[in-house]
Amino acid sequence: MTGPARTRDGEEPEAATPRILCDTAALTSKEPTAAGVLWKLTESGRQLDANVVRLAPGHRVAPHAEPDLDVLLLVVAGDGALGTDRESEAQPLAPGALVWLPHGSTRSITAGDEGLAYLTVHRRRPGMQIGRAE
Repeated sequence: MTGPARTRDGEEPEAATPRILCDTAALTSKEPTAAGVLWKLTESGRQLDANVVRLAPGHRVAPHAEPDLDVLLLVVAGDGALGTDRESEAQPLAPGALVWLPHGSTRSITAGDEGLAYLTVHRRRPGMQIGRAE
C-alpha cells in the first residue's frame, strides 16, 4: 500500500476531493465595472493554474507570445475579439467560446462594449528556487 500523494516539495497536498471552486456567472455579475483577476486557483499541490479575468470595455491585452505554455481560454461573460499574427481580422469572442492558445503563438484580446470576462487554464509554472550563489 502506498502513502498519501505528495507535492514536488514533499508536502502533503490538501485533500484530493473534487469540489466546486466558484460560480463564474455570479462572480462576473458582481461589480460589472471591476477589472483584473476576479478569481485564482490557489489549492496546494495543484498541477494547473487557472484565473478568471475581466477586461473593462475597450481595454485589451496587448499582443504577446507565451513561449512555454499552452493555454485554454473560456469566455464566461461579455464580448470581445481575439487577435493573432496569422489572421487578417480578429476573431469574435462571446460567452461559451473555448479558445486554444498554443505555446509560441502570438495573441491579443480586446474587450467589446460590454467588457469581457474569461477563464484561463494552463499547466502550473514551477516555483522560483532560491539557491546559493556560486
